[in-house]
Amino acid sequence: MTRVGVLVAVVAVVMTLVVVATATASASTQTPLQPLIDAAAPGSTLVLEAGEYEGGVTVDKPLTITSTGGAIVDGHDVNSVFTITAPDVTIDNLTIRNSGDSLDREDSGVTSVDVPRVTVSNNVLENVLFGIFLRTAPDSLVVGNSVGSKDVETARKGDGIRLWECEGTVVDNNTVNGGRDLVFWFTDRIVVTNNTVTDGRYGLHFMYSDDARIEGNNLSDNSVGAFLMYSRRTHLAGNIMANNNGPSGYGIGLKDMDDVMIEHNRFIANRVGVYFDNSPWSVDSKGWIENNLFAYNRTGMLFQPSVSRNEISMNTFIDNTEQVGTTGSGNFQGNDWSVDGVGNYWSDFAGYDADSDGIGDIAYYGQDLYNSITDKHPELVFFQETPAAKAISLAAQMFPVLRPKPIFQDDNPLVERPVLTPLSTSASGTSARELVAVSFLMLAVGVVAVAFPSRRRRTANPTEVGP
Repeated sequence: MTRVGVLVAVVAVVMTLVVVATATASASTQTPLQPLIDAAAPGSTLVLEAGEYEGGVTVDKPLTITSTGGAIVDGHDVNSVFTITAPDVTIDNLTIRNSGDSLDREDSGVTSVDVPRVTVSNNVLENVLFGIFLRTAPDSLVVGNSVGSKDVETARKGDGIRLWECEGTVVDNNTVNGGRDLVFWFTDRIVVTNNTVTDGRYGLHFMYSDDARIEGNNLSDNSVGAFLMYSRRTHLAGNIMANNNGPSGYGIGLKDMDDVMIEHNRFIANRVGVYFDNSPWSVDSKGWIENNLFAYNRTGMLFQPSVSRNEISMNTFIDNTEQVGTTGSGNFQGNDWSVDGVGNYWSDFAGYDADSDGIGDIAYYGQDLYNSITDKHPELVFFQETPAAKAISLAAQMFPVLRPKPIFQDDNPLVERPVLTPLSTSASGTSARELVAVSFLMLAVGVVAVAFPSRRRRTANPTEVGP
């Protein structure tokens, strides 16, 4: 071996020893948590002081583990940080970090196995594969957590929150960023409220979960806001679905859903606001879409042509590139666009209201030549908003012979926008006090600007006269 080779080998050995020594020193500064759990009495509260604790622990008795602040439980990138195997366990007010990265083991920040009434509250989860994963944990609470993810490609990420057979569980006021999905499977009567989900794949993903209430959530900047499948009697109200523009890019996707109520939501700047795939599914079921805002989406509502039995009224459609579309040719009918003589507001409605009753005196027809072409040939969306596309649509307006057959008809279009229900503070992210403060600040700036015009503006025009 040459002298250079020997030197390289020595350096490598020294660096390895330094890394091992550093890791050992770091671990030695952490307090083992498992002995504290083992020593705690069932039903008691274990309060951790500020400091670092070794994770990879199992909670096998009813117990509350909390802290006064500053307690960090570190899993050292191996397996799950907390595994719960007993009912009535609470994990509260901790920083939980560094789970393993095995999708096969489903390594998590907090996981439970076949036990009811688990509470995971007010924790910060960092560098975890799955955030919170509860299996067969009915009547649980997942409240007030901040959930991050591991810095790996999307296909290797775990879900921020995953529930399996957790009926009656409440998921409230959590912030999830950068994970894969929030998944709720075989979980009836779940309540999902006031959560913020960003930079993920599916903000919410439901399967076989009946009687769910989804309210006040902000699902923005994901590939899909929410995809709901094979469930009944789902109620979505007061949610924001914005900037969901992945390959699907749905604010909400509905697949084989029965008796869904969608009301008072905001669908803004998505590829598609709401997508209907065989929903409703059962012949004796319906869907209700009322009092929602669809604004600046590529398509406000997108239907498979065979979809029917939806009642759609009192919604506001503003400047969507295509207000309503279908996924191809077919006989699209059987949906009610006016209910009890009240239709929807369309920003491109060119009719009139001679009797001033708030209802247009002519019907609104969903027909646009270029959009009808792109419905059949989606690849042509590339040319949307080009002069050629606008010329095609304009020609159809000027020459009736070129107009396509309307895909739907609203017989009672509204001529004024319906008043939208104010969003809750948690959904909007801005409190009323903050809005008032900002309003007064803007008013003060405006008064100053009017009373004291800028010197630059006054001297910019050499012809200006006067004092």
